[in-house]
Amino acid sequence: MKYMMVLLPRLQIIAISGSIFFIFLLVYLIRKQRIKEEYSLLWLFFGFIFLLFSIWRDGLDYLAGLVGIAYPPAALFMLFILAFFFILIEFSVIISRLSDRNKNLTQEVAIQKAELKELKKKIKHLLRAEERSKKEKEQKSVE
Repeated sequence: MKYMMVLLPRLQIIAISGSIFFIFLLVYLIRKQRIKEEYSLLWLFFGFIFLLFSIWRDGLDYLAGLVGIAYPPAALFMLFILAFFFILIEFSVIISRLSDRNKNLTQEVAIQKAELKELKKKIKHLLRAEERSKKEKEQKSVE
């Protein structure tokens, strides 16, 4: 029992340190603009949730009892899975939106290329017509 009392605070310190490190890493990445704020909200939310459960030792027992899980560390594992599930859903929505935007931009670029090609043809045609017109005027003036 004495071994368990020494181990728990050490484990709690490691959990708190890991959660704080995770949150500071996220804030650093946001400040360096490697992650946009809007995409990091769920990461920050779950980082603070894990920090809360690292500090509040009985919180995990309370959550496990609330959900009906007999083994509290399994509740923590459930939280990890839930966090990653929500983050993956958010990223799937973002990827879908970006895919649609990419498709629309590709179509717009293709349309603009086609219009540019058509304008170049018209300009060439007009320049040739102007050259012919100049030549005809020169021929008429020579005669």
